[in-house]
Amino acid sequence: MWLCLRRNRFPLQNWRGVHSCTNFSVSLWVLSFCWCFAALRGQNYHPTVNTQYGKLRGVRVPLPSEILGPVDQYLGVPYAAPPVGEKRFMPPEPPSSWSGIKNATHFAPVCPQNIHNAVPEIMMPIWFTFNLDIVTTYIQDQHEDCLYLNIYVPTEDGAHAKKQGEDLSENDGDEDEDIRDTGAKPVMVYIHGGSYMEGTGNMIDGSVLASYGNVIVITLNYRVGVLGFLSTGDQAAKGNYGLLDQIQALRWISENIGFFGGDSNRITVFGSGIGASCVSLLTLSHHSEGLFHRAIIQSGSALSSWAVNYQPVKYTRLLAEKVGCNVLDTSDMVDCLRKKSSRELVEQDIQPARYHVAFGPVIDGDVIPDDPEILMEQGEFLNYDIMLGVNQGEGLRFVENVVDSEDGVSGNDFDFSVSDFVDSLYGYPDGKDTLRETIKFMYTDWADRDNPETRRKTLVALFTDHQWVEPSVVTADLHARYGSPTYFYAFYHHCQSLMKPAWSDAAHGDEVPYVFGIPMIGPTDLFPCNFSKNDVMLSAVVMTYWTNFAKT
Repeated sequence: MWLCLRRNRFPLQNWRGVHSCTNFSVSLWVLSFCWCFAALRGQNYHPTVNTQYGKLRGVRVPLPSEILGPVDQYLGVPYAAPPVGEKRFMPPEPPSSWSGIKNATHFAPVCPQNIHNAVPEIMMPIWFTFNLDIVTTYIQDQHEDCLYLNIYVPTEDGAHAKKQGEDLSENDGDEDEDIRDTGAKPVMVYIHGGSYMEGTGNMIDGSVLASYGNVIVITLNYRVGVLGFLSTGDQAAKGNYGLLDQIQALRWISENIGFFGGDSNRITVFGSGIGASCVSLLTLSHHSEGLFHRAIIQSGSALSSWAVNYQPVKYTRLLAEKVGCNVLDTSDMVDCLRKKSSRELVEQDIQPARYHVAFGPVIDGDVIPDDPEILMEQGEFLNYDIMLGVNQGEGLRFVENVVDSEDGVSGNDFDFSVSDFVDSLYGYPDGKDTLRETIKFMYTDWADRDNPETRRKTLVALFTDHQWVEPSVVTADLHARYGSPTYFYAFYHHCQSLMKPAWSDAAHGDEVPYVFGIPMIGPTDLFPCNFSKNDVMLSAVVMTYWTNFAKT
């Protein structure tokens, strides 16, 4: 036991030659040593916590890095009642209590989805669509009873390890202020992305971010696609169930995170892509008021063309027709849809117009009371500090199909792409030609106008600017106009891998592995990158920025 208590004098790396306890002769001393060593590694230790609904048993997980302490994981924690039967297409309700100790050591099922439909790849992270076979393994266990969250809690060792490894981030924080917390820990709640049609919080492991940043990280499932966002435009099915799931999860976290050592007065919500759009929308909803305090909006905004569905009835009718529920009365139609299996509903391949979504958040006068830009102009998000930003080459996916191998973009393909962009987004009967010519003029590098590689670069810039940069900058400007704390970043780096062409810049979703510390333990199946020491250092810096924001 003396060895356990004096861990600092016998760091684990000194015992690398010990591969298993069975290598020693069996004696009381050896058995004590083996038990102690396993305990130090965090193996087979199951922490138990109370919640308002019952007790949870988690698992302590060691991390494969000398500077990262173990993390207590509580997986598959119910934050809402199962939205099944009559509760389908309804707001979530609180979960039921349980007796005894609930095992929270495995992920819960994910919400019904179908990634094998024609996924709108232009909105998806490269690492998601490139690794669909891997993604399938995360989402194969599906059920409508899917409203669960995962909690990653740093241990005392984690805080200690963070201090030892602090030099990785090169003291990017304020050197005069110790931002580490001796009491309750800040909480960071991650909203997964996708296209509102797919995804799960189970895919992103929050352990490294929790351990390195000494914060509690939470990921969650919410209803996606038809089951999460179907709307009839009236009281029969108001929509926004996926957003209401996120709000219910935040309510559960606010009420229970204290049991895990978290600070309910320092909750930060963050997300990338569609997850960022959700976060942006949450800052505009009175339903989430008081449930979180800061927001990190990575490569998305409520002002993006794909953030809100302005034609919900059109797509709902299309779905109803495909499954034999297309009756005139909307209440009867929704009743009919409730009787269908979730599999039948999610397998219908309903494609949205380009740059838009078929099933996503709607302006319902309640959860989203008005057009997001109007709400922002009215200063509706004054209660939140926000950090938001974009990646250098977000628009990669928009031009991949018009690129001539490694040679760039031809003049004809450039003209066609601009015309298609204008037709899909605006469709002006008058002035369309002027708009096309203006965009071509602005996105032509006149000093190098005949270079196909330069043309490719400016075309990526066009889509990056329109779909990400402009909405994010406007969001930041409107927020800062009222004097609220506002931070903006630009992300220029990406890992070396075969997932993207060699000429691409930091594409959509490329910041995610750095936010979650993947370079410190990677590569992984989802992020099969050749991580360098620079990648590790950059990840340390990014995690420091993100967690500093959550703390102070």
